[in-house]
Amino acid sequence: MPLTPTNTLDHMRGAVFFDGPTVRTKLTRFWVLLVLAAIIAAAGVVADSTATVIGAMIVAPLMTPIMGTMLGVVLGDRGNLLRSIGLVLAGAAAAIAIGYLIGLLSINEVVAATNPQVAGRVNPRLIDLLAALATGAVGSVALVRSDISDTLPGVAIAISLVPPLTVVGLTAESGAWSESAGALLLFTTNVAAILLTGTVVMALYGVHRAALAEAAPGTERVNRRNAVLVVIALFVLVAIPLTGASIRIGGDTLRESRVRSALTGWAEAGDWELVALSTRGGEVEVTAIGALPAPDLDDLRARLEAEGVDPADVDLNLVPREQIDLGDPEP
Repeated sequence: MPLTPTNTLDHMRGAVFFDGPTVRTKLTRFWVLLVLAAIIAAAGVVADSTATVIGAMIVAPLMTPIMGTMLGVVLGDRGNLLRSIGLVLAGAAAAIAIGYLIGLLSINEVVAATNPQVAGRVNPRLIDLLAALATGAVGSVALVRSDISDTLPGVAIAISLVPPLTVVGLTAESGAWSESAGALLLFTTNVAAILLTGTVVMALYGVHRAALAEAAPGTERVNRRNAVLVVIALFVLVAIPLTGASIRIGGDTLRESRVRSALTGWAEAGDWELVALSTRGGEVEVTAIGALPAPDLDDLRARLEAEGVDPADVDLNLVPREQIDLGDPEP
């Protein structure tokens, strides 16, 4: 038996559709908030300010046309479906453009290697999809139930929409096209999750049946089944690269753990210290500091091979360290 919505269908339409006598006001509000949210998000990313980026998430209005797209699919409302899709695409393009323009004003390149806000948004994984699915479900339930609407600010923070789009523009301006594509994939992942979980939630609450009962004669419709299949296809398309990325990151993490295990004993034997270890371009980059002479490299190769790591996949940077007591008189 389907659950019973506590919000009316008219309330749901009014919350997410851009139509009716107040459409001009809704559109004005959408574009003002979108532009401001994109500016705030881009500035927060450039300044590496998490609080500023969170503020942009709360202000950003992109969740509304995405939910409108979902409801348009469920109701088979062609006009509002197309209008909502258009607003999502136009809003996304505007946020990317604003990110690019603010990138022009930045003195330094805004890329993952130097900015944690970028680094956290250019390598989406399956765990990001899982989080987006749960967040999208909460937003959809809030749309059909009047008693949990106070959770929407939390939904706005949890689902990252405008910040990844500004990262697309910022990294594109810096020439980091692979990072730009990764941020765009994160945004698409969140959109796909909202559409899929929203469709499921609406089905559980029987919203489509209520829509059929209230449908006005002559309303332009879309094939709801085909629209749902498109949503599922979009979800599968984003899940494939996320799965590949998760497998790759898992492999890199395992290899880094083995490299760390081999290097720790080797470095300690020569009174050196391991200070950095990361994977870049398929190689594990390691930095160690200590007093010369360096520990035996043949011993290190043997330790790596014992851990199942090809020494050719490890790039070792040795930084000689010398300590001088400035209080002592010069010799």
